[in-house]
Amino acid sequence: MSLGQDLAPHLPFLRRYARALTGSQQHGDNYVRATLQAIVAAPDDFPREVDARVGLYRMFQGIWASTNLDQDENDGVGGGDIASARLARITPRSRQALLLTAMEGFTSEDAGYLMETDAAEVDDLVSEALSEIERQTHADVLIIEDEPIIAMDLETIVRDLGHNVTGVAVTRDEAVAQAIAQRPGLVLADIQLADDSSGIDAVKDILAEFAVPVIFITAFPERLLTGERPEPTFLITKPFQRSTVKAAISQALFFDSATVPA
Repeated sequence: MSLGQDLAPHLPFLRRYARALTGSQQHGDNYVRATLQAIVAAPDDFPREVDARVGLYRMFQGIWASTNLDQDENDGVGGGDIASARLARITPRSRQALLLTAMEGFTSEDAGYLMETDAAEVDDLVSEALSEIERQTHADVLIIEDEPIIAMDLETIVRDLGHNVTGVAVTRDEAVAQAIAQRPGLVLADIQLADDSSGIDAVKDILAEFAVPVIFITAFPERLLTGERPEPTFLITKPFQRSTVKAAISQALFFDSATVPA
């Protein structure tokens, strides 16, 4: 099997990580594209001593660490001054460690390899990121989910994080009505809803009324991580872990609340 075939199944999840790390589909996908270009240009540099997924993320981490985020946005990778201001709000390495372990499921040892450090430092960085999360401003959260057990689980996680749940909607129309009645600061949205309507359409309707960060929840993340069309920046895979939801919520709110200093 070729290297390209080995890497293909892992690309959707690298896009998820890159988007969560940058807070943008465009910038995240640009970093993934740059990573693939680097692999094609120098295939012998790809780490063969580890499995394909770990090697792919290691190549990405190298691109991320070596790129100057203050460069002009037109260069296709850099996020410009706005992204730089946002990234300054929390130690970048602590967020990387949290996302690699909580969202991408790497062990502390593997995350240490990816970040060129050891497992002990990864654990310290994750603790640092979690401390930053505790200091985040609490938000009103709308949950769009038609499965009662999953909805209750999400509601418990959201409330345990100190956020308020404005409501739980099970259809597109109900979601839009609740969002307009009590504007949320964050939306958690399933893809397939009770009346066969779409959570994606519900979110589009809400975003037509006002801007709000959104985290999509789906059992088929690869369908929304192709990089070929407008797609979610933040995405949670079903079945999910509490730590994954926590990391995604913290990242979405972090980028939404960040502003450029005067």
